Amino acid sequence: MDTKYSVSLTKIIEAHGFEIAYAPDDINSRSVISPDVNRPTLIFAGFDKFFDAHRLQFIGAQEMAFLESFSAEEEDASIKMFLSLEPVAVILTRGREYPEAFYKYAKEYRVPLLKTRDTTSSCMSSIIAYLNVELAPRITRHGVFVEVYGEGVLILGESGVGKSETALELIKRGHRLIADDAVEIRRTSSRTIVGTAPDNIRHFIELRGVGVINARRIFGIGAVKLTEKIDMVIQLEPWEEGKTYERLGLESEYTDILGIKVPISVVPVHAGRNLSIIIEAAAMNNRQRKMGYNAARQLLHNLGMTDDISPDEKELDIWHDL
Repeated sequence: MDTKYSVSLTKIIEAHGFEIAYAPDDINSRSVISPDVNRPTLIFAGFDKFFDAHRLQFIGAQEMAFLESFSAEEEDASIKMFLSLEPVAVILTRGREYPEAFYKYAKEYRVPLLKTRDTTSSCMSSIIAYLNVELAPRITRHGVFVEVYGEGVLILGESGVGKSETALELIKRGHRLIADDAVEIRRTSSRTIVGTAPDNIRHFIELRGVGVINARRIFGIGAVKLTEKIDMVIQLEPWEEGKTYERLGLESEYTDILGIKVPISVVPVHAGRNLSIIIEAAAMNNRQRKMGYNAARQLLHNLGMTDDISPDEKELDIWHDL
């Protein structure tokens, strides 16, 4: 059974600077569990089928104009019917004022009334993006998450394999740390997963033999980042003599994270290998693959072993040489 997440209404109010027009006594215990929002024009028209009270309700210029077209009795009845459905909260946009009937029935049915000066569309877009992150399905993985040349690289491996030390070297080379030890991963859309650090360990790195350091304090604000899309996974593992490792990388391998396929590379750890440079190269190679260029296919084509290379790849290779 899927876990349901929630975000408190007071957190939403603080995050978006909403003005509270009316708040019931228990507003601090109210939560939002749906990432979807609604504009209740059909409700005002008397059609309440499929209404979802868990959604935030937005009232803009269109809804207000529709209500103003009613007689006083019809407007009162429409507002009463709407608020009797007990939506989680109502947000009035464009700095408008609620009609008196809203206050009367909001108090009766204990519905929070909020206001904002933002336009309806921009406010809805902001709220939807915010809720998609806050309410996204999530897991926590033991690993390190860094941004390398704009690519979000999740580094996994057993404890002691060198993940944190590699992250430290990448920071020194100008890249940014997002999370060390525990990476909170959220699926924010059908194609995107993002990673961040739990609040209580954000910016900290544990180095065996040294202890815990604060990367932001030591290397500056430019060395850290709050969140990033996960573009690829690097699996570090101790070198095993006799084991066959990928040499060409002709076809990408993938791992499943929250139902989304993410490219993965297994990198063996051996004395003398510079893991930070290897991860830099892997990140740049992953970006080139997303642009349609595969170095292994280009090599085989140059050796006359295949003619399977597209015009786009040839064009990209020319620009790369320039």
